[in-house]
Amino acid sequence: MSKSVRVVIRGRVQGVGFRYHLAAVARREGLVGWCRNRPDGAVEAWLQGTPGAVSAVLGWCAVGPPAARVTALEQANVPADASLSEFSVRR
Repeated sequence: MSKSVRVVIRGRVQGVGFRYHLAAVARREGLVGWCRNRPDGAVEAWLQGTPGAVSAVLGWCAVGPPAARVTALEQANVPADASLSEFSVRR
């Protein structure tokens, strides 16, 4: 069983290594997907994998790396993307 979620993380999340930490956590949990900075200062991510792994990474996203300050987490379930085979950091 697979779960896919699109998440937008708001707060002090750019310039603090958020995407690279997120990618490491997502890969460790066996997720596929991507993350990227948005022009509005948020980080956006697509998380896809087992429900437990997606939940674990969402929990991490609510806190982020030490220098981050997460103020809001918006998430929406989305259809699985069969083209994803790894977790990547997008520009």
